[in-house]
Amino acid sequence: MIRRLLNLIPPGTIAVGAGLGLLGLASYVHLAVAGHSLTEADYSSLSVLWSIVFTLGIGVFLPVEQEVARIVAARRSQGLPPGPVLARGAALAGAVLAAMVLLIIAAGGVLTDRLFAGDGGMVPVLIGSLAALAVAHTTRGLLSGLQLFPWYGTQLGIDGGLRIGLVALLGLAGVTDPVWYGAVLVAAPLISVVATLPPVLRALGGGLPVAWPALLRGLGLLTVSSLLSQVVVNVGVINVRVLAPSDVETAGALLSALVLVRIPLFVFASLQASLLPGLATSAATGDHAAFHSLLRRALGIVTALGVTGAIGAVLLGPWLVRALFDAPDVLGHGDFAWLAVATLAYLWAMVLGQGLLALDRHRAQAVAWAVGVAALVVATLAPLPVATRVELGYTVGSVVVAAAMAWLLFGARRIPSSTPTPSPEAVTTGVPGGM
Repeated sequence: MIRRLLNLIPPGTIAVGAGLGLLGLASYVHLAVAGHSLTEADYSSLSVLWSIVFTLGIGVFLPVEQEVARIVAARRSQGLPPGPVLARGAALAGAVLAAMVLLIIAAGGVLTDRLFAGDGGMVPVLIGSLAALAVAHTTRGLLSGLQLFPWYGTQLGIDGGLRIGLVALLGLAGVTDPVWYGAVLVAAPLISVVATLPPVLRALGGGLPVAWPALLRGLGLLTVSSLLSQVVVNVGVINVRVLAPSDVETAGALLSALVLVRIPLFVFASLQASLLPGLATSAATGDHAAFHSLLRRALGIVTALGVTGAIGAVLLGPWLVRALFDAPDVLGHGDFAWLAVATLAYLWAMVLGQGLLALDRHRAQAVAWAVGVAALVVATLAPLPVATRVELGYTVGSVVVAAAMAWLLFGARRIPSSTPTPSPEAVTTGVPGGM
């Protein structure tokens, strides 16, 4: 029976899932140690850094990973070398990183004063963290496309293990400078890449350069959707510092609350790898019943996850953030209810977005996320207390995205008879909020 169940799991799911599990645990340990070691103001600055890094890092570099994985997998099936794809992907990630670095340097003074409470050391850490994610996601795309899932999972696991070990050392040493806790986001990913370099080095060179259109064709819309989805789930912490710069308690407490409430999103990440290929295959073969059945099952699973997580968060959330993260007592059960509803709607949006991608409707998915972000901005401007405003923005934005995707997905009442099918050989990963 166990062997039969394992045969149903897509290749690489266990290896990648194990790495994701350790990386997710590292997020909790990282923030918990920092929460008990830093002052409220310094933890607030670290919270903003965390939110910016994973909003931009995952939003921009995850699509590069996915496109590199897709093209490498396609070339692998044709017996072509992966080196030219890696070279193009690295060049693209480097160019995007350089543009972001220039913008960060230009806005360094504003970032330091408005978001990091005058701590100029956080700006270099921000740049270093984004650079580390650029390198990590590019190499992960190669490992995924070549089906080297043990190496992929190892890179995730080393990253998570190092985060846990490094922050534990900082806590035991009594370090109280937030820059060092931020620097862990630089060191851990880079060391994990170095530790998994052998297959990457073997892939270098060989073959003619890959044409840029092959890499850029779907990357624009995919990047827009990825970046906007990270904005919806992460921007609340940043908004607190923008709307109320002196309210350092709420920003830190909100990040701690979001990490707890978003546990179902982490679980969904381990299911995501098998969902898109299944939907795409059903759509490509014109099997409408299988498409809708798989979509309904996925929605049922995430609804169960979201409701279970919501009950726990509403009942225990205020106590857990104080016990685990030493967060200020500024969020109550009602705050966690808003965040839990928002997370459930976000889970629906993630599943429905996979349905749109399976139908090759990248533009529709990007439009839905854009509409959701617009709704988030409008809700955040409501004349309410700052915590309520950002919670309302997260909730409204997520609900609007899910509703827009549902309308775009089911409004046409038809599944195209032939749809390009993403290669099931490439595992699609990426956990919101750096979990």
